[in-house]
Amino acid sequence: LDGLRWLGLDWDEGPERGGKYAPYFQSQRLELYREAARRLVSQGDAYYCFCSPQRLEEMRAEQVRRKQPPGYDRHCRDLSAEERAQKEVEGITPVVRFKTPLGGKTEFNDLIWGEVAFENSTIDDLVLLKSDGYPTYHLANVVDDHLMEISHVLRAEEWLSSTPRHVLLYQALSYEPPQFAHLPMLLGADRAKLSKRHGAVSVTEYYEQGYLPEAMVNFLALLGWSLDDKTEILSRQQLINNFSLGRISRTAAIFNQDKLNWMNGVYIRSLNLEKG
Repeated sequence: LDGLRWLGLDWDEGPERGGKYAPYFQSQRLELYREAARRLVSQGDAYYCFCSPQRLEEMRAEQVRRKQPPGYDRHCRDLSAEERAQKEVEGITPVVRFKTPLGGKTEFNDLIWGEVAFENSTIDDLVLLKSDGYPTYHLANVVDDHLMEISHVLRAEEWLSSTPRHVLLYQALSYEPPQFAHLPMLLGADRAKLSKRHGAVSVTEYYEQGYLPEAMVNFLALLGWSLDDKTEILSRQQLINNFSLGRISRTAAIFNQDKLNWMNGVYIRSLNLEKG
């Protein structure tokens, strides 16, 4: 939140501001996720999985040995009521897994990539609720987006393959899916994906190094998006007035430190002229 404040990116509702969709922290919304999981189990769209970490590790090792794609083998998908009861008697705390359809396709429209389709046979029976009662990202994401009436989900391209899972969850819960847009990856100068382990730093570090927030917003906005082929300097209001998803590139963007330094210099000189 400190980084957003520094950049001047205010939020309409959320932590520190409040609003009708509170609370905003997952730890305060656990019963909402658990109720959704129970509902999915009761209607046959999810099931309790009692597999131990040891069994799952052995399964993965065997898949690697056989050069098979990784994924849960659905060992607990069709347990009988008696088998489930026996597991419970043994004191095994289960996770809740989604019962992904075994056939067919899951399709959705992405505002950047167009029509996208995934074979359901390639989608795992993902964990929805962990044994400690906390949700995975997938369940929390779908429940929160629905209850908070999110209209558009804009996120990184790497989440594109998770979207069919979310679409299936929306359908199983009778929720209307939002519109999706998956933005191209951000690469470093060496063309490797930026991450916490590879070149990425917190936005607050740029604040500490003396970069201006106006320059940072301008620079970040042009990573994968452009107004035209020549305009580089755009004020916050110009960015707001001209932004559209239609001008986002599908090509990965390069984080060019030299360009950021140049742009920051432009804003610093402009600031000095105004003061002069």
